[in-house]
Amino acid sequence: MTQPDVPAVLSYLQDLQERICAEINQHEGVAGVAFREDAWDRPGGGGGRSRVLEQGAIIEKGGVNFSHVMGDRLPPSASVRRPELEGRSFEAMGVSVIFHPHNPYAPTSHMNVRFFIAHDPAGQAPPVWWFGGGFDLTPYYGFLADAVHWHRAARAACEPYGQGLYQRCKKWCDDYFYLPHRDEPRGIGGVFFDDHDEGGFATAFAFTRSVGDHYMQAYGPILAARKDTPFGDRERDFQLYRRGRYVEFNLVHDRGTLFGLQSKGRTESILVSMPPEVRWRYDWHPEPGTPEATLYTDYLRPRDWADEMS
Repeated sequence: MTQPDVPAVLSYLQDLQERICAEINQHEGVAGVAFREDAWDRPGGGGGRSRVLEQGAIIEKGGVNFSHVMGDRLPPSASVRRPELEGRSFEAMGVSVIFHPHNPYAPTSHMNVRFFIAHDPAGQAPPVWWFGGGFDLTPYYGFLADAVHWHRAARAACEPYGQGLYQRCKKWCDDYFYLPHRDEPRGIGGVFFDDHDEGGFATAFAFTRSVGDHYMQAYGPILAARKDTPFGDRERDFQLYRRGRYVEFNLVHDRGTLFGLQSKGRTESILVSMPPEVRWRYDWHPEPGTPEATLYTDYLRPRDWADEMS
């Protein structure tokens, strides 16, 4: 198997962060840089560069974070799925993106691409490496055109790398971004993959780049279409209520959040994914026939969106 080119992965990830921030700046319509940059060092090794946007014209809160950390021992969130790697040192790098728009008609979106490499401390076994990541969409009000566009972009990211890859990654996303305690998905999914080394390093890296590069192709047009839609208190209230599901998933189930905290990453950067405002209600359900109810009945369930007509 081809040995991994770690400098090439680092270069790509840093460039991806730059490109995503530049495109969001265009949506924000700012002359300068909308993001606050925060470079940080990790006591155990490595560090990162957080880009945070708060109270923008379009994005209420967003983060585009690059991290490159290393340590003497894989944290439990990583080794529990790969027990044979317990005790190995590790190097992890990635870009993690979250955008919470002001407008309830504009969906929240998330993207992450990452690379792990685990080394044998004795130097007797070769390093074990893999890629992971994906992107998913969390609408508050459903639009068929948005769901179809999002999933067609996801399918386009996967198609050059194997028949059936999109369907596998779509199902993985549907299964992963699911709240079992609520018995409902977080959103309409997208693609998700982990422990990915299919075809060797060059092919796996190319696939990961494709996912990262298709993210703004998927999200940019949706954001542009919905960011200026008129809304009132009703829509805002529902948006804040549904954001609670986002918080619940990230704090209870998300492996990336757990890995960051267990590996002693920078807490502020890890939890930048949290929305700035959120509400919970006791045993609330939308009225049948309302747009809020339609989100539950028509959108918060797995569908073959890429094959539907918008």
